Amino acid sequence: MTPVLDLDLLKAFVAVADQRSFTRAAAILNRTQSAVSMQIKRLEDRLGAELLSRTRVQVDLTAAGDELLAFARRMLVLNDEAIGRLREHKVEGHVRLGVMDDYGAILVPPLLASFATGYPRIRVEMETGLTSAMPARLGEAFDLVIAMHPEGSGDGTFLRRERAVWAAGLSHPTEKIDPLPVALYPHGCLFRKWAAEALDAAKRPWRLAFVSHSSAAVESIVAQGLAVTVFKSGTFPSRLRALSDQDGMPPLPAADIRLHRAAGLSQAASLLADHLVSELSSWPA
Repeated sequence: MTPVLDLDLLKAFVAVADQRSFTRAAAILNRTQSAVSMQIKRLEDRLGAELLSRTRVQVDLTAAGDELLAFARRMLVLNDEAIGRLREHKVEGHVRLGVMDDYGAILVPPLLASFATGYPRIRVEMETGLTSAMPARLGEAFDLVIAMHPEGSGDGTFLRRERAVWAAGLSHPTEKIDPLPVALYPHGCLFRKWAAEALDAAKRPWRLAFVSHSSAAVESIVAQGLAVTVFKSGTFPSRLRALSDQDGMPPLPAADIRLHRAAGLSQAASLLADHLVSELSSWPA
């Protein structure tokens, strides 16, 4: 029958190997020297091999001891990781998350689902909408905010860069209408500001045909050929087509997506923040 290695015995062995002394190892382990010696003897008996060579000056590793040391370290690290992960999964808490409407409908829900699998006792309350004013309400209304900023600006943790893309219905040449009907979001939206500035700079006549906080509502209006709009490249709807300068549309800037954290985050909020950074930073553009 294969012997089972006791982690307490391995911990004692690693301490003696590191300190090259039973006395110093005993002090670190808060045990008596005789107790540590007995642990090493039990480990050697279980393995059927001498692990340490004792002299009056110091304690040295035998060939078997040197080989075991790397395995012992790995087993102790895995033990600590397993216990830490299981303890984390018992964390309870309530996290308030603010996010843009399209991210809240498309990108964030699957990330919250995978987070809930690992941390079922953490409740996440998500609010979607214009995020320009959300970072100022951190701590008061939000613990975390995923917000959009002009390229190269804004504080918080950088997650990804998005291109602003003009969009029209698949079978509707709406971009040829004069003046151009445009569906946009309310004042405070960065895309609304960029679209208006770009069209004005290009001296392209346009009119505001539709306004909504809902990206789904804007998408539906555009899909019917009633207006053009601006979407992020990462959440561009499949039932729309992208427009470029070849379609007579002026270029638009890029946007940075950043995660903002309130001061003094709870463990629950910190865990969610780490999860969002890890997942969104690697999400395909």
